[in-house]
Amino acid sequence: MPNTGLWMIGARGGVATTAIVGLAALRRELIPPIGLVSDLEPFRSINLAGWDQLVIGGHEIRTASLASQALLLADSSRAIDRRIVEQCRPDLDETDLEIRPGTVRNGGTAIESVADPGFPIPSRTVLETVRQIQADWSGFCVRKNLQRMVVVNVASTEPRNTSGEPLPDTWTAMESRLDDPGFSLPPSVVYALAAIDAGHSYVNFTPSTGSDLPALRELALARGVCHVGRDAKTGETLLKSVLAPMFAHRNLDVMSWVGHNIIGNMDGQVLNDPANKATKVASKDHLLREILGYSPQSHVSIEYIRSLGDWKTAWDHIHFRGFLGTPMTMQFTWQGCDSILAAPLVLDLARFTELAARRGEAGEMGWLSCFFKSPQGTDEHDFSKQFAMLCDWARQPEHAPRTI
Repeated sequence: MPNTGLWMIGARGGVATTAIVGLAALRRELIPPIGLVSDLEPFRSINLAGWDQLVIGGHEIRTASLASQALLLADSSRAIDRRIVEQCRPDLDETDLEIRPGTVRNGGTAIESVADPGFPIPSRTVLETVRQIQADWSGFCVRKNLQRMVVVNVASTEPRNTSGEPLPDTWTAMESRLDDPGFSLPPSVVYALAAIDAGHSYVNFTPSTGSDLPALRELALARGVCHVGRDAKTGETLLKSVLAPMFAHRNLDVMSWVGHNIIGNMDGQVLNDPANKATKVASKDHLLREILGYSPQSHVSIEYIRSLGDWKTAWDHIHFRGFLGTPMTMQFTWQGCDSILAAPLVLDLARFTELAARRGEAGEMGWLSCFFKSPQGTDEHDFSKQFAMLCDWARQPEHAPRTI
């Protein structure tokens, strides 16, 4: 099987760095594949790309090396074994050579603040930015002799569109404005547009808009490209998608569900901005209504606590009513390492998406919904049903393409 490019937007962030270290460690057989969905029995026989067939590149707004970022995770957050980082350093240094300057234009002040001081924000049109991004990808594919590529957005969360001007809802309308100096798009949309237009699969790991627009859904079908998002679920919302169906199936009345989250990494720093936080909270808060069929009183908070580093804690309080109207309470605390929970899913999504592209699939990949808080291509939020969709997809023959 030819090699496949895995291009990460936000390539030196915690999630991307951990995924890159993990991929190198898997290739070197330094670690077992714990945490990787694609290594489960239902998926081992469907000819997924091997670890040695994924070639990494990326865009980034910071110049610190991958090795230094990995050692920071090892020393400050105890997220990675330092010995693994040192053993994988040659792979990290090689990947550093394939990381290019990204774009932060129209990404909001919080994202601009984490870029290197003096990071350029060129006054390009959207079309000029798209062409530059595509040129970076073309060179990468030629140098690495790649047949296909999967673009994964693991950058920080953008604020919601607050310009007051709705984005064009057809590809024709959007395309007509790409060369207009007064027209702008959020970075996640620019990258999604560039990927889909160039024929590369796109995965939005973040709550940002990405490809979740009518115009880009239309373009993806026209180009025969598969795409998916949004906002990978790795902690509190993952538990909600498992627990909420239990209350629904036992006909227990959930009166309120309150969740408090604290996190200390760069994502937490960006989410400390109210505009960026609003995007994330909206992604986390709608799931209960979809599963339960009604809207209990709910509250989701996210707070940046710098000392936690890459670790996050969620405390949830569920107040529910049972038979004879008797009120009861369930509480849980979830503590996990953010990048360690997320990184294997990046590799899983790259492998599943590559196979979908090889099968000739196009459009939104709703069968990957078990990975996302706001899944595109489906309204299903029950985790067990979502995982069944993934298993059903895996059982399909490779010569049976689907268009969604």
